[in-house]
Amino acid sequence: MHRLLLLALIGLAAQLVDGSLGMAYGVTSTSLLLAGGLAPAATSAAVHLAEVGTTLASGIAHWRFGNVDWKVVRRIALPGAVGAFFGATLLSSLSTESAAPWMAGLLLCLGVYLLLRFTIRPVAQQVDRAPRWRFLVPLGAFAGFIDATGGGGWGPVATPALLAGGTLAPSRVIGSVDTSELVVAVAASLGFLLGLGSGDIPFSVVLALLVGGVAAAPIAAWLVRIIPAQVLGSAVGGLIVVTNVRTLLAAFEAAPAVHAITYAVVATAWAAAVAVGVRAVLRDRAAAEVA
Repeated sequence: MHRLLLLALIGLAAQLVDGSLGMAYGVTSTSLLLAGGLAPAATSAAVHLAEVGTTLASGIAHWRFGNVDWKVVRRIALPGAVGAFFGATLLSSLSTESAAPWMAGLLLCLGVYLLLRFTIRPVAQQVDRAPRWRFLVPLGAFAGFIDATGGGGWGPVATPALLAGGTLAPSRVIGSVDTSELVVAVAASLGFLLGLGSGDIPFSVVLALLVGGVAAAPIAAWLVRIIPAQVLGSAVGGLIVVTNVRTLLAAFEAAPAVHAITYAVVATAWAAAVAVGVRAVLRDRAAAEVA
């Protein structure tokens, strides 16, 4: 019972982050489940099955708050589903020993990206126009493949790319990415069910993550308009880096001294990134009060 409650809290926290930033549900929950000893393919399968429910709830909430551009959803969801299905099939065929370092390394890269992405001040977007399909189709296919093989990555790949394009308001980028993830989660889940079979999927984990995520979805859709994303993004990025550095150090049987030095460097960088985010938010608020 205690384990299921903890898993539900992981799902709730991950969905709060994902619904507010447009990314990191899969990366956050997968990192924590891997750190708890769950096999890589089973972890990714459980997370994606839970995402079928959480992304549905999140999409409905974002739609009701006016955060969804349906042109973006239509253009990115189908290629994302294709990429996710093939990624799930590939991960299902790998052994646990070979998959764990691969997934941890990919999640580590995504965590570092989040840390850097939100330490640097996001540029305000002024235009509100859907990007062209020539940009969205390959982006969706790549993001879907990374999402399935890494246990997360749809948001960390798709959201920054759309924000960097500068043609869509941030709230609509986040809402559209979260809504289209439903199709990606369904495709990845089918790939894992075909590759693993239902017997290897921990459905108690799926249920716990689902309950926590669905409960957090409407709150996250509301928070997307008010939360200081720079601080939250830096904090979550650091958490992901720490958990996956731990997995990689264990996989390569690093010496205790290497563990200590690595954790010290990561902790220092994490604290600095969060401090930069906090200072930026405080500076913006002070400037707004003066204005």
